[in-house]
Amino acid sequence: MKREIIETDGAPRLPLPFSQAVRLGNLVFVSGQGPIDPKTHEVKGDIKAQTERMLENIKAILEAAGTSMENVVSTTVYLTDLNHFEAMNEVYAKFFSQDPPPRATVQAGLLRGMLVEMQCMACVPQP
Repeated sequence: MKREIIETDGAPRLPLPFSQAVRLGNLVFVSGQGPIDPKTHEVKGDIKAQTERMLENIKAILEAAGTSMENVVSTTVYLTDLNHFEAMNEVYAKFFSQDPPPRATVQAGLLRGMLVEMQCMACVPQP
């Protein structure tokens, strides 16, 4: 099976030693994505704004891989403060309104003033 690196300008490209995502067959593994603006590389806003930006970044990566948010099969969300859970969850639910994937949510120290980060796995539907 061929391993394909997924990169898009719709999500931040950082000078770090990891890919935005890897596609292997019909599986897509998206690396941890934060609320970094893909054009300015800035992190702005409260937890709701940051969650929205983060999920838009992930959506762009999934689309570049030939899939969508509807095909996400697992997520892990990292929060700097678990008191942000409700507000994060409110925005998250808009992106996964039907049949949401399994999820783990953990508290973690994050870089660059990020309040939230998420990694996920998705499948690419076969014709």
